[in-house]
Amino acid sequence: ADVSVLISGETGVGKELCAEMVHRQSPRAMRPFVKLNCSTITESLIESELFGHERGAFTGATASTPGLLEAGHGGTVFLDEIGELPLLAQAKLLRVLEERVVRRVGSTVGRTLDIRFVCATNRHLPDEIEAGRFRRDLYYRINGVTITIPPLRERPGEIRALARAFAVRPRGNGSPTTLAEDV
Repeated sequence: ADVSVLISGETGVGKELCAEMVHRQSPRAMRPFVKLNCSTITESLIESELFGHERGAFTGATASTPGLLEAGHGGTVFLDEIGELPLLAQAKLLRVLEERVVRRVGSTVGRTLDIRFVCATNRHLPDEIEAGRFRRDLYYRINGVTITIPPLRERPGEIRALARAFAVRPRGNGSPTTLAEDV
């Protein structure tokens, strides 16, 4: 289904890998998969990163630039650590989710988007809503399907397979690591 997906779990459980799998298993697999870690972008830049901007929209905007949402047209946009998104940006993102139209900073013209949203968080968003740090309406828009990934300490049966998978990946010198048979 072409529904928004919310992936939750502790840091390091593989939320980004899960998002990539959701994309690869969808009809959008041959289209863009655009990622943004919401916790790494400053509040002053998040709007321009997501929505793009027009030339002259602010000091230093020397050319019109599409945002990540436009770059993901036809594909999937993965918003990692969406719980870190500032409230103002949450309101603007909600509008995009509702209307499927994005308007670049400094523009009066909207651009229609065909994108699927996959979001991830290590925060418990219902608690963030109660604390006033996350919008309830945005939560319901991104939470079409929830995937909760438990930490590896709760999945000990997977450790051996993961160790083997990591071991066969080539290292910096191009050779894989070998593991003893009992690992």
